[in-house]
Amino acid sequence: MGIQNDVEIRILCRKLLILKKEAGLQWLIASPFLPSLSIVSTLRCLHTTSDDPLSPHLPKESDEIKSLIPKGFEVIGAVIVHDKNELKLEKIAGDAISAVRNLRKILYGKSRNLEKASTVVYETQPEKQVWEKGCIVRCELSLNLPLYYASNNPKDVEDAYTRAIEGVEHKLRDPQVAYVIEAQSKPSPGGPEPVIIHGTELEPPAELPRNVIVLETAEESLAKSITCSYFFVETKNISSFTSVEEDADKILVSVMFNRSRSNLKPAAPTAEFYPAMGEAKLLVVNHKLEVLAYATKDLLLTHMVSKLIIPGLVDQLHSLKNKIFPDLLVQHPLLRPYHFIPSGFVHPVTVLYELSYGETEMKQGSSLLKDVHQGIPSSGVSGGSISLIQGMGCAYRSLQTIISWFREQHYTSIDVPLHREIQQALVEIGDKDPSFIGSREWIGAIELSFVLDKLLGVSCKVINMRSGAELPEKCRELALHFETQGTPIMIGGGVLAYTLLGVDYNETSGDCAFLILDPHYTGNDDIKKIVNGGWCGWKKAVDSKGKHFFLHDKFYNLLLPQRPNMV
Repeated sequence: MGIQNDVEIRILCRKLLILKKEAGLQWLIASPFLPSLSIVSTLRCLHTTSDDPLSPHLPKESDEIKSLIPKGFEVIGAVIVHDKNELKLEKIAGDAISAVRNLRKILYGKSRNLEKASTVVYETQPEKQVWEKGCIVRCELSLNLPLYYASNNPKDVEDAYTRAIEGVEHKLRDPQVAYVIEAQSKPSPGGPEPVIIHGTELEPPAELPRNVIVLETAEESLAKSITCSYFFVETKNISSFTSVEEDADKILVSVMFNRSRSNLKPAAPTAEFYPAMGEAKLLVVNHKLEVLAYATKDLLLTHMVSKLIIPGLVDQLHSLKNKIFPDLLVQHPLLRPYHFIPSGFVHPVTVLYELSYGETEMKQGSSLLKDVHQGIPSSGVSGGSISLIQGMGCAYRSLQTIISWFREQHYTSIDVPLHREIQQALVEIGDKDPSFIGSREWIGAIELSFVLDKLLGVSCKVINMRSGAELPEKCRELALHFETQGTPIMIGGGVLAYTLLGVDYNETSGDCAFLILDPHYTGNDDIKKIVNGGWCGWKKAVDSKGKHFFLHDKFYNLLLPQRPNMV
């Protein structure tokens, strides 16, 4: 392996991460569609060996990079940042070269020649260099993989899963598969029509190394001669580039497995039979793949599919498989790919997130409190009958508490909406003006009923009271609600809002107490802190000191969501 003549390195990063004084190994990312040694970003090595923090754990690191950076970008070099004065320059350079050569062998099947660079040029408009002649390609594919296995041999399900993954890989290059390619923007009159590429028009995968992209023209069919530029009639002004989401040209690829064409050769129908030695079970694994790729607009659509999209789908499928495999027979994680553009980057990255734990929960951390009745002292009502919500829910705002209750009871699968999403719902139904979004304007029981109706299809009953003194008179009605509906009640009075989770009512004496959850608590999930601080507990209308919990000079509205009448 020789050393080529001096070349220049072109930096296409707004904020080059290697300038950070953070010790460790960083990978240099480039694209074969850009001039040689054009660095578009750097990625810090996440997996190192236990004995040397500057030495990468190559198998783990290669898996991470496969799922992280879009196809069309690749690792071309490495930089070692260190704070050890005893390390010699030759040792550092040698370690960096060795690391990137070994990583490229795993990722792409070969390393590349060493290139000695004597000049470093920082581009003033990196987005122009990347996106003027390039585009982003997105492909989504939902998969349902039925796995049949013997109940007395759990290892069978692993073998079935592996076979199912291999089957998907073969189907992606099946002669009958179809790839529908179109511009992601809304079609305009007279604009380019979608293009369909069939599996027969794709070149065999073993003819070229995975990272080699061939740019050529004059293929056998019209579809095989079309390039990505077909979808972009107008040339965008990249000088005013603001973001990839807004300004980059985009192509959407859809995969169609269902056959609508007859077989190339006559064939008799066949059926496969997998005998089981005992009782068989069925496990269905659902995957939602979503890959991004970077392509030059001169790239043939057939090469875009065979060299970028298919390898991207296969790599993401294997990344999901590696993460799910250990928990396949337990409750396998709900993994979804999400795309981000970190600060200083000119291209997106893809991260697999586990959705089973919600927005604010982490597997490594303590679970959020769900049982609001845990650790709550007695209400203090002698001989009373306690009526509580049926089920449990987590809370931080009254509406979000109510929606979380419906989630916990499996009436809905939607995420608990953020404040902005609640405001957006009210704007969409015409209750609020667009300026309401992002404002700090207060909403009440009526608005909450509108949101519950729009998001969940849940109807609500509203009780109006002129004074807080009337609340004890409603205890019998509230107890009936908890016994028949069992949903949390929102109490709004003045500018405050509470969540009512139950009542303790003595019909003989009329004594009553209210189980109140204060949604304004923002601390950690410490039961003692929550209970002792009065954030969740039984409240008397008038406490032992004669203080009224519900103010007599304030009006109150009670929102009683109705449980869906469904199975």
